[in-house]
Amino acid sequence: MEYQPKGVCSNKISFEIEDHKVKSVNFSGGCSGNTQGIARLVEGMDIDEAISRMEGIRCGFKNTSCPDQLAQALKKAVGN
Repeated sequence: MEYQPKGVCSNKISFEIEDHKVKSVNFSGGCSGNTQGIARLVEGMDIDEAISRMEGIRCGFKNTSCPDQLAQALKKAVGN
């Protein structure tokens, strides 16, 4: 699946879900080290747990962040 994030430096989030778990995540753009870290941390995690941990995180003065945008993408993918 692909998601177009809003309000952050990354311009695309690609991810796969299998058995209600995050199978893989790849960010295009953004802070490479941070987005790679986020991706590796959530791989294998239950979707609801990942959303719970990342939703609402802000980046500086922005109202959102790359982790928050991934949470939004996961919510959209599972229909929440």
